[in-house]
Amino acid sequence: MKDATFLVTAADEESAVLQDVTDSQVHTLSSNPGVEVGEVLVASIEPEPPLEVAWEVVDITDQRTIPVERSPEPPTQQAHEIAADQPVGEVTRRERAGDGELHILTVPEGDADDAAADVLDDEETLARAARLGVERVEVRADGQALSVRYLPD
Repeated sequence: MKDATFLVTAADEESAVLQDVTDSQVHTLSSNPGVEVGEVLVASIEPEPPLEVAWEVVDITDQRTIPVERSPEPPTQQAHEIAADQPVGEVTRRERAGDGELHILTVPEGDADDAAADVLDDEETLARAARLGVERVEVRADGQALSVRYLPD
């Protein structure tokens, strides 16, 4: 038996694939317990006998979606200052007051919108949000600054 937080990375009517957000291990379910791609589950799963190749869900204690959205707001002044002080391609992680995290990435001038789109489409953004236990993710981009805000509500 494995108890963990999972991201649903694939799902159809007959089966689903879960990724453990802590160790990145992937588990194929033998049936779909009513989940959709992009959902986050806190669940207990176990290998299905006799081959123990596929898994089955024993219990789901939480099932939710975490919105990942582009904000029309630009990054904060602090985010712009951090981005200006680090090389292109670097990321600074900061804990937020309370819960959550803030990631500031420095991108080449003119690439902020494309970088924001990449973050919005990256399933690792959702996996990190699930790992952090946040309720939503807000992406802000402008100039050379890209901020990813993992927020509690």
